[in-house]
Amino acid sequence: MEVVSRNLVLFSVLLLLGAPIFAQEDEFQAVARVVAVGDVHGDYDRFVSVLRTAGLLDKKKRWSGARTHLVQTGDILDRGPDSRKIMDLLMQLEKQAFKAGGRVHVLLGNHETMNLYGDLRYVSPGEYAAFATARSDEVRDAFYDSYIALRSNGQEQSPDGAAVRQRWYEDHPLGWVEHRQAFGPSGKYGKWLREKNAVVRIDRILFAHGGLSPRYSSWSIRQINEKVRQELKDFSQLEKGVVTDAEGPLWFRGLARAPEGELSAHVDNLLQRYGVDHVVIAHTPTQAAILPRFDGKVILIDVGLAEVYGGPMACLIVENGRLRALHERKLLDLPAAGGDLLAYLKAAAAAGPASAGLQALIANGGRIELRAE
Repeated sequence: MEVVSRNLVLFSVLLLLGAPIFAQEDEFQAVARVVAVGDVHGDYDRFVSVLRTAGLLDKKKRWSGARTHLVQTGDILDRGPDSRKIMDLLMQLEKQAFKAGGRVHVLLGNHETMNLYGDLRYVSPGEYAAFATARSDEVRDAFYDSYIALRSNGQEQSPDGAAVRQRWYEDHPLGWVEHRQAFGPSGKYGKWLREKNAVVRIDRILFAHGGLSPRYSSWSIRQINEKVRQELKDFSQLEKGVVTDAEGPLWFRGLARAPEGELSAHVDNLLQRYGVDHVVIAHTPTQAAILPRFDGKVILIDVGLAEVYGGPMACLIVENGRLRALHERKLLDLPAAGGDLLAYLKAAAAAGPASAGLQALIANGGRIELRAE
């Protein structure tokens, strides 16, 4: 929580006011078609391409998915330059999909919450630049002066003030102030994200960014979502809270990385507890394909979509309970309950340019050994 403490003075200067947190629906029934897309990380063009291939966008980037539910499982932000464009698109699609009888579910990932509480280590220069305006020099000057005045508590600035200012400017590029304002409780994106869920259930599938660890397996979906929203409304609750917990639904990697024998009983408990057949997670990039674990009970959908990761253009499509991967424009049945994983991987490689991750996975006989991000 050192990052949060270090930024309290900065947030005070921004004069960000609190915004009400609204309860969101988090369980849906009788949904014939679901499209689930994993981590996007600021790659607008590849995200748009996947949505179009899945039939969710027309040529003018308007919703064309009718009653489909789109689930974006978090990590829109960081690493790539165009996260603002992605958020703007999703905000438009939410309204358009709802009017058409569909839904857009934007779930919180760890990178969304990091941006909200001030951990900006992965924000790319392009993301700050997207918020810069013709007045950004003036805005930054005024912010810095207020920041120094607040820190000095009325005392005169030290003789090396010019050098301090220069170093601070290097660490806070043009657009930084506007970026922080936009992610504040009353900012356009901050207000929007603070209303989002961390977990959602659609029919017999549970969706989360990182997944549910044994620590949270007894919590209800509503309990998790409300606790996350509470913590993001009041940062004093972050320490030892759900949002920053390595075992929490935004950070947990066990379902993606732990040996299946260690967590098989836990996975079965999750399915029974939430009344689902599958848990769909992202967060840990496969850089290969949509992958099943635990005999298809867990589905990994972070394929490393963003160009920075070099993964494929892929997403999960569920139609009337049938799970398929849309991999480089080709629909492939997802192997589950003893299906032939290696044959599926080879079909994915034949569908388009095979990523290095996919080639390595095939060479490994389909044995999944994922690294942490």
